Amino acid sequence: MILEVPYKIGDTVSLKLLSGEEVIGRLDDEKNDMYKMHKPMMLVQTQDGLGLAPFMFSSPDTPVSIKQSAVSCVIKSDEGVAKSYTQQTTGILT
Repeated sequence: MILEVPYKIGDTVSLKLLSGEEVIGRLDDEKNDMYKMHKPMMLVQTQDGLGLAPFMFSSPDTPVSIKQSAVSCVIKSDEGVAKSYTQQTTGILT
């Protein structure tokens, strides 16, 4: 039987916080009841549809640790969302 891992360290993942926000970022670590994310971004509604905005405006490039108790679910991000995240955070078109 083959077991499929839903996500792993280094993947672009989406976290749904208990407060309702959706956070997207590269998962750097998952231990001590924390998710450590690289350059996390929030999913936001714009006039043109959905967009990404920094999760922390005061320090947008700093890795952020989010308590697992503040998260209702975590999944590997949709491929299109992951590509948009990579393009916005690195400037690399995939």
